[in-house]
Amino acid sequence: MNKYVFGVDFGTDSVRSLLVNALNGEEIATSVFYYPRWKNQLFCHPVLNQFRQHPLDYLEGLTYTIKACLQGLSEEIIQNIKGISIDTTGSTPVAVDESGTPLSLLPEFADNPNAMFILWKDHTSIEEAESINKYNQQSNIDYLQYVGGIYSSEWFWAKLLHILKTDEKIRSNIASFVEHCDWIPFVLTGGKSLKDLKRGICAAGHKALWSESFDGYPPNDYFAAIDALLDGFTEKLHQNIYSTDSIAGKIAPEWSEKLGLPLDVTIGIGAFDAHVGAVGGQIEPFYLSKVMGTSTCDMMVVSAKDLNNKCVKGICGQVKGSILPGLYGLEAGQSAFGDVYAWFKNLLLMPAIKIIEESAMLSEDQKKELIHSLDSNLLHKLSQQADELPLEISSTLAVDWLNGRRTPDAEQRLEGAMSHLNLGTEAHHVFRALVEATCFGSKAIVERFIMEGIPVNGIIGLGGVAKKSPFIMQMLADILNMPVKVHKSEQTCALGAAMFAATAAGIYSQVEQAMQAMGAGFEKTYYPNQEKVDLYQRRYQKYLSLGNYLEKNLM
Repeated sequence: MNKYVFGVDFGTDSVRSLLVNALNGEEIATSVFYYPRWKNQLFCHPVLNQFRQHPLDYLEGLTYTIKACLQGLSEEIIQNIKGISIDTTGSTPVAVDESGTPLSLLPEFADNPNAMFILWKDHTSIEEAESINKYNQQSNIDYLQYVGGIYSSEWFWAKLLHILKTDEKIRSNIASFVEHCDWIPFVLTGGKSLKDLKRGICAAGHKALWSESFDGYPPNDYFAAIDALLDGFTEKLHQNIYSTDSIAGKIAPEWSEKLGLPLDVTIGIGAFDAHVGAVGGQIEPFYLSKVMGTSTCDMMVVSAKDLNNKCVKGICGQVKGSILPGLYGLEAGQSAFGDVYAWFKNLLLMPAIKIIEESAMLSEDQKKELIHSLDSNLLHKLSQQADELPLEISSTLAVDWLNGRRTPDAEQRLEGAMSHLNLGTEAHHVFRALVEATCFGSKAIVERFIMEGIPVNGIIGLGGVAKKSPFIMQMLADILNMPVKVHKSEQTCALGAAMFAATAAGIYSQVEQAMQAMGAGFEKTYYPNQEKVDLYQRRYQKYLSLGNYLEKNLM
């Protein structure tokens, strides 16, 4: 008998629900919902690196997409839906009250940005991250050893300390701090009290410093010494942590009725999109799975024997069971990847769009059609032109830190830069330099793993950029000098969540079995052009030199 599961992927801009046949991975239905409040940039202040999201965007999107997927399906299919698992961006935490309700859902906090979910790319807590790193240097125990040795402003404790320091009203009402990926399963299972909330190993281990080696989180004394505002906060977090293939509970009756799902649907433990996406993309040991969207998350799995008690420096964490049970999940990544291209596109488009919108020569429909055409085709045209440029050592050069540097060696205060500009530099020259810079950023990550004794045998490309841009993927293969294979699925995060749902629901005893049965395989492999490898290596050294200069002189 066919059995079906939902994978729900909460991304930066939208949420996607995917219903698949758990026996073979066949896609039954999918639906996407774009966050309306986020689209209008409510509660955000980009100049301050403040990016916040309202929980209603998530709840409305969850409801819309699942109900949309069920439309037109037979009752037989609906009654055989057995599980739901979700993934989210991260670290994206929120302040909650004792009932587990985000403060932003309470009337008195309805318009307070500090009561919203603090999106992964929010960098308002740079100073707080620095205070954690500074104190850790004098700590008797290195509590940052499993997160690469540097704590990032993108993560849990830095964000918590920032809102505690800057908002007395939040400070007086917060009962705990909860990751988006832990909150959604809590909601779907009808959680009414924080004692019922289950936290996953993925978020706790990579962002909140939980480790078996520490018997949980670092002790209260550690956090109290960093800042008195953190004194006692570990007591607000449960020490019990769950793997992603575990069960959060059964769907609550109110959500069963609201969504039109059976009462026996199992809800799985939540995790981060990149970790789940690596599973959906059929990760294998020593292959770097790159989830390439607005940013990148670069995932590897290795055994304890292969890791050999080493703490890999400068990455975003190494946590046993955070990707696949029994193996150590290693995470790195870039704070901006697709966001770099989107920034440049908007830089070129905004003046033109303003002129079009103010034009008296065009009808409203013509304006919309022209703007849509420009928006849809600009990056494709730039890619075509950039691909035709000769590769030269003196070509325009860029550094990709437009949203700071995640890895290697987190430093979110860093900014992007360009060199070799002149009056002959055109838009496609700049675009090519930006693409090259993001690929150089990927090379820096690969080189760090290799330097730390972790071999990288190849790259698995996942996400929108991998699927849509042969130009970028070929350049990545040339710069890394290794094959890049692209997964067939356009929805590896949602598919990975579905694999975990099938495991949590008992359809498979291990997620590896779900991967084998439900995996879509690979559609294409990009191989390096050996004629370009040496020149890219020389330009990579120039990229490193420019980056070193920026870090030493302009930060």
